Amino acid sequence: MAVLSLSLSLAFLAGCEGRPSVLPNSDPNLRKTSAQFAADAAKRQPYHADAPRGGIIATRAQVGYSVNSVEIENLSDAGWDDVEIWLNKNYVVFVSAMPPKQLKVLPFGMIFDATGDSFPTDNDKTKVTSMEVYKDGKMYDVTWKLAD
Repeated sequence: MAVLSLSLSLAFLAGCEGRPSVLPNSDPNLRKTSAQFAADAAKRQPYHADAPRGGIIATRAQVGYSVNSVEIENLSDAGWDDVEIWLNKNYVVFVSAMPPKQLKVLPFGMIFDATGDSFPTDNDKTKVTSMEVYKDGKMYDVTWKLAD
């Protein structure tokens, strides 16, 4: 029985290899491998420092260090297409669609910098200091809170 349990555990973990999270993301467009997220983030670098500022965008967002993820929800009445979520002006993940009132869960393992490193899970040393949304050629500030 112990051998069967160990075999099932190993099979489960092997199926998650290269994935940013154990469970599949609720958004099918965010069901990519870590390598795919890293490659996409590299194409979106560098940070859009010269982009016009759009002010604070209508969102609900929180950072959960205990689960190493960001949750963000579009609180406007309109859907957003082709947005980038930026953490600390260095780490980015592309979200193809953010319908209104729909929560997106973004594990740190899908948010990458230009060198292919995901947002650190060593929460004692690295914290989220800023969160921004880049959409329609403008950079917007996100007001966020700690989840834990």
